[in-house]
Amino acid sequence: MDTRAIWGTMVRVSALPVIDVSPLLAAAAGPESEAGRQRVAEEIGAACRESGFFYVSGHGVPAELVDRLDAAARRFFALPEEVKDEIRMERGGRAWRGFFPVGGELTSGRPDLKEGVYFGAEEPAGTLPLHGPNLFPEQVPELREAVLAYLRRMTELGQAVMGGIALSLGLDEDYFRTGYTADPTILFRIFHYPPSPPDDDGWGVGEHTDYGLLTLLLQDANGGLQVRTRSGWIDAPPVPGTFVCNIGDMLDKLTAGHYRSTPHRVRNRSGNERLSFPFFFDPGWDSEVPPLPYAPGRRWDGQVDFTGTYGEYLLSKVSKVFPRLFEQQL
Repeated sequence: MDTRAIWGTMVRVSALPVIDVSPLLAAAAGPESEAGRQRVAEEIGAACRESGFFYVSGHGVPAELVDRLDAAARRFFALPEEVKDEIRMERGGRAWRGFFPVGGELTSGRPDLKEGVYFGAEEPAGTLPLHGPNLFPEQVPELREAVLAYLRRMTELGQAVMGGIALSLGLDEDYFRTGYTADPTILFRIFHYPPSPPDDDGWGVGEHTDYGLLTLLLQDANGGLQVRTRSGWIDAPPVPGTFVCNIGDMLDKLTAGHYRSTPHRVRNRSGNERLSFPFFFDPGWDSEVPPLPYAPGRRWDGQVDFTGTYGEYLLSKVSKVFPRLFEQQL
């Protein structure tokens, strides 16, 4: 088996549903199209209520683009540490872009056993936190083109899935696109998990929930993602041609707990290196985030609601991931 393959033939059965979202991306109109979109919306709604996780197929993201992104990422992580450090996060300033080494990111206060590189929407340098130009390695020039093309395609997919979520909530399909995500906050990570030592338990990322609206995850054939369901922890293995989609704390908040932001973790016990590509699709930086018109619910962890803009909320969260870097950029 080629453990480097992203969308090869390896597949294991998962308890999470696979949802074909192609009707949400189709431009056709009419009763048949509307019925297809509503069917997808109902499937998404059921998944969001049950576990907050599902697989997305029929997304239209070219396999060729995924292969280029994977190959370029592997070339980057194979570089010597001092070369990768040429685009370290400290050089990204308040834009928070660039490379961090193994142990450089914290989850629930514990260093993760992974290294990675942060990207976001390509923008001119400015003073707004988490906005600005990306840092790309000169030694792997193809990474820039692959990342920027991937961000464009995933932004379209994120809008489409949020359209399905809106329909599932009885809202207009463009509810989010014309409001919260008219100018979305786009964050993209590429994570590399080195093989675990023989005496290690294989932890890559500890138990956590995601901050925002929606995460779309591409993972390689090594797997490792686990989801905490009502019946216990289950694996979310790679399914060829799909992304793992999960909702985050902000959508949980917007629906007053009706849709669930579910804890998950990564255990890299394959004995191989592992790559994952999480794409975060979130509200606009200046968006206020009051609850949607739903009966009050309660989050699984009893978390107190946040008031303010999404940007303020996100900064409060990200500061805990890189506390020392955050202090340097104040």
